[in-house]
Amino acid sequence: MRDVTTARTPARNRGTRRVEILDAAARLFAARGFHGVSIEDIGGAVGVSGPALYRHFSGKEALLAEMLLDVSERLHASAASRVTSAPNPEVALDALLSGQIEFALSHPSLITVHDRELGNVPEPARRRIRRLQRLYVEEWVTVLSELHPACPPARLRAATHAVFGLLNSTPHSAGELPEEAMAHLLLGMARTALATLKDDGSYRSLTAG
Repeated sequence: MRDVTTARTPARNRGTRRVEILDAAARLFAARGFHGVSIEDIGGAVGVSGPALYRHFSGKEALLAEMLLDVSERLHASAASRVTSAPNPEVALDALLSGQIEFALSHPSLITVHDRELGNVPEPARRRIRRLQRLYVEEWVTVLSELHPACPPARLRAATHAVFGLLNSTPHSAGELPEEAMAHLLLGMARTALATLKDDGSYRSLTAG
């Protein structure tokens, strides 16, 4: 009889190695840019020869595409789960904020890579990434619309992107404070920023000129 445990081990190891490669590539791309990193550089970072990486990825573009697809899928799935399990929109918003903060503090390199290198992702992977990102944003907009029903969707969407800019500042601010203190600071600042969505008419006076 075939040893099932033995048979499964190589696949599990391959999965672990792919994660190691993606993590190393994210750090290198963030530090030196996509075009400043070779397959040999990535292989050296994980202790394998450059050509050996082709057993896992067809090339640098495919590696970058999987990196950004993976994080986009995980963020959207996490947001959908947090919103679905929340008992009310207030709790849902805090869950969304906490999830984004956890990601931003844990993966600053991925934020940098996404901001700088999405244009190097081949189609149709780039379209899939953009679609997942739109779905992620709409999870936030749906929750905010329940909290601020009088607020136009365009304003809710703009506020969501603005808060992402605040929370995703970690490539510049990470390390300035202990992680727990930084998470607390980001949460408080994001809550304060979103509190301005309360419709007091002030934004109308600004847009009216």
